[in-house]
Amino acid sequence: MAETSTTTSFINGSSSIASLAADHLFTILLLLPMDSILSFAMTCKKFRYLATSDILWESVCRRDWGNTAVDALKSSFHDDEQRRLIPWIRLYKQVSRVDSVCCYKLAEPDPDLVLPVPRASHSLNFVSGCLVLFGGGYEGAVIVSFEFSKISTNSIICLTLVGYLENHIHDMKNTAFYGASSGFGFSKMISELFELLLPLGRDLDDTWAVYIGNNSQNMLKWQKIQTGTPSGRFGHTCVVIENYLVLFGGINERGDRHSDTWLGQVSLHENLGISLSWQLLDVGSTSPPPRGAHAACCISSRKMVIHGGIGLNGVRLDDTWIIELSENRCYGTWRKIVSHPSPPARSGHSLTCIGETQTILFGGRGLGYEVLNDIWVLHVTEGYSKWVQIFYELQNIPAGVSLPRVGHSATSIIGGRLLIHGGEDSLRHRKDDFWVLDISHISLEKMHPTRLNSKRMLANKWRRLKPEGYKPGCRSFHRACVDDSGRYLYVFGGMVDGLLQPAEPVGLRFDGELFLVELVLQL
Repeated sequence: MAETSTTTSFINGSSSIASLAADHLFTILLLLPMDSILSFAMTCKKFRYLATSDILWESVCRRDWGNTAVDALKSSFHDDEQRRLIPWIRLYKQVSRVDSVCCYKLAEPDPDLVLPVPRASHSLNFVSGCLVLFGGGYEGAVIVSFEFSKISTNSIICLTLVGYLENHIHDMKNTAFYGASSGFGFSKMISELFELLLPLGRDLDDTWAVYIGNNSQNMLKWQKIQTGTPSGRFGHTCVVIENYLVLFGGINERGDRHSDTWLGQVSLHENLGISLSWQLLDVGSTSPPPRGAHAACCISSRKMVIHGGIGLNGVRLDDTWIIELSENRCYGTWRKIVSHPSPPARSGHSLTCIGETQTILFGGRGLGYEVLNDIWVLHVTEGYSKWVQIFYELQNIPAGVSLPRVGHSATSIIGGRLLIHGGEDSLRHRKDDFWVLDISHISLEKMHPTRLNSKRMLANKWRRLKPEGYKPGCRSFHRACVDDSGRYLYVFGGMVDGLLQPAEPVGLRFDGELFLVELVLQL
């Protein structure tokens, strides 16, 4: 009887959802994913009006993309009239279905301008409306290393590989073949050689900046900033935490690994232009071991995570560390994360924070010098951290055989997705492709590696984007960052020229090009 009474009252509308106030429905809809909101809109005219309203979908965009991205996207429109002609629901759908990018070359070389020298394994960040470039390695210097004892047990080979590398590429080839004749594989030896000393050349300690603001496609004028610190290095990481830069580790031209942590702050001056101040962060007695070629990303307003890299004596690392900055940014505290299972040791991989809860690790070169394509997600909450591996099958992805890579860039873009560009495979073929990975709505707790449908569902989350416009060359060990909108990606430098042949100088060229990648939205 009670059931009949409840049903009757629901039909009469006294207890139905139709009796809820519009602001209550609005709050409920903001808890639902896009497909559920659209399904709700199909129930009746009243609900359709609310569930497709511009005010609701702007709130959905802010929920899923963040206020910073939405505000930056709004300011990128030419005027308010253009913005009003594009409903937020349409914009949301376009972002979720983006399938192409358009590249632009931002500036032609000008002999009257002073530009950053070509480089690789540097850092590039978008902070306070500016691009900030620091360090890296470039051609033409002495590199001395003691790591070659890890390549071969033959002391003669170790000694001949130490010293001047510029203009001695053929001598290096002969040495490598001597090593192969002693029972050590040539390709494996060369692979480790380039991993340890990539990029071959001098370390750089210069800092460059250029103001972008909201004008993403303007001709840019670099400004060299005199800071004096940190010391020259490549293979370091530098991430943005609020309006600060946090730099860790790296390798210098002598092969020394660093374990120092630096905090940088950018300032804009009407007359003086851009300035950058660095300070060595006080981290107490606990810090990660020295390393380079590791990966890092910001995971909250005061935290950064690092993983892996190449440590002392050329050993690849598999450890995970998190630093938390103090509220006044005067010091930081490192702690090691212990999780089982966890990603195997690697270098040249990427770590990218998607939203506020998921940090994605992808690719890199493993202990056996193999190039990887595995995906791991790090969950960090107060007092609890856990790595979860995402399983998928390459054969279920169109062109997925090209996915394994090292030295790529992986950037969080608008919509909570991961944009992967470039890198190189196990044969050292460099790449120029763009891939999007979307795991934003996957419940990792429900995924099981033995379920075939789970692997297929994850494979569908990969999408290769069609490139339009300017055609940048294939590259690896470049750097990329997005502006505040998450729609515009800036790429600088790297190793270029396709197949890397250690015996041929043409295979060792560094790039100094800056280009822009725009996510194409059919508005």
